[in-house]
Amino acid sequence: MADLNVKIGELQMKNPVMTASGTFGYGEEFTDFIDIARIGSIIVKGTTLHKREGNPYPRMAETPSGMLNAVGLQNKGVNYFVEHIYPRIKDIQTNMIVNVSGSAIEDYVKTAEIINELDKIPAIELNISCPNVKQGGMAFGVTAKGAAEVVKAVRSAYKKTLIVKLSPNVTDITEIARAAEGSGADSVSLINTLLGMAIDAERKRPILSTITGGMSGAAVKPIALRMVWQVSKAVNIPVIGLGGIMNWKDAIEFMLAGASAIQIGTANFIDPAITVKVADGINNYLDRHGYKSVNEIIGALEV
Repeated sequence: MADLNVKIGELQMKNPVMTASGTFGYGEEFTDFIDIARIGSIIVKGTTLHKREGNPYPRMAETPSGMLNAVGLQNKGVNYFVEHIYPRIKDIQTNMIVNVSGSAIEDYVKTAEIINELDKIPAIELNISCPNVKQGGMAFGVTAKGAAEVVKAVRSAYKKTLIVKLSPNVTDITEIARAAEGSGADSVSLINTLLGMAIDAERKRPILSTITGGMSGAAVKPIALRMVWQVSKAVNIPVIGLGGIMNWKDAIEFMLAGASAIQIGTANFIDPAITVKVADGINNYLDRHGYKSVNEIIGALEV
């Protein structure tokens, strides 16, 4: 059996499989289906300084080979997380990572400071790329200057592993990745959803209440793969790949393109056991090809 251990900053993972924020709840919801301790890391749903109601319904729509969502970071705020959710998840035997978002830099910083005090949370994923909120989110992630400002501010307040989640809705994602690296990010994760829309032709109206939303699923995979490959060549920090990973083969492709770890998102809605299936599939691939460690295939694409 191959060694599946990977390291992201100071974050040690038993395998490279992670869950994408917003697609796996707080992990507890999946305990009836799988042993969630088998997942390398679980990234919980987006957490903000204050409670957010999210966007009005309807806020999800199915698309060919994918889906649109405009949930809008609905959550009860970081203090609720600390008091009510953290005690329930802190002893799960895997890395529990909090996805942090905000509408202003100060919000990001305050939220990160609070999470920094939680012993059993070894990392945060800084969401500077959500397309479903009116302020903050993607606004910080679409310019190198904006990304650098928020990452630098959070880096000064947060002492553990800092992963920065990048938006694909930009001209040159390598520029944003380099800005995040230069401002203290330990890793970058990409891609977040692509901005899209769906229309009800009979009603002549948009399907989503917000008109546009974030597109994910198998349809975005070729774009995500390309961006992961580009970014892995442009930075010296680990890259975490996500976007349309539906099976173990997709995961292997992302790792060959340069990803040190991968996240599974939309596929969790289709098959709640997909994470452990992908971990097993990666192991089988490594055994079949005679690799002793998963690290041997990271960036091993022959071009």
